[in-house]
Amino acid sequence: MPRIICLDIGTVRIGVAVSDPLGMFAQGIAVWKAESPWMDELERTFERYDTGCLLLGLPIREDGSIGPSAQHVQEVAAQIQERFPMITIKFSDERYSTRIATGYLLEGNVSRKKRKQSVDKIAASVILQGYLDREGADRF
Repeated sequence: MPRIICLDIGTVRIGVAVSDPLGMFAQGIAVWKAESPWMDELERTFERYDTGCLLLGLPIREDGSIGPSAQHVQEVAAQIQERFPMITIKFSDERYSTRIATGYLLEGNVSRKKRKQSVDKIAASVILQGYLDREGADRF
């Protein structure tokens, strides 16, 4: 069963998570700067985890519409697909993922500085875990 890599794409940082080999659990693994050559890191991540599956968090508005943030993610998805045509890309509603991740970090009494450094990878793992719980990795 292939692992799934998940990205929580923001304008400043990109959170990265990966599923376990059985497709049951998500783990945050990195935070990349959006202004860096992060697609090179993505390529290395695809190779490291030997996967062709990518899940992107799509920030849909409360009313279900697509706003500027979601359009940005869709544009980035098109760039990823162009560079990596063999990758299957899916989207998952990411509403509340950052809020949930922040709540986890607050419950864990993580300092403000460390929360800022890790909230994006935790949010990516929240998105991926939600997908795994709803759909299962074998349906990718």
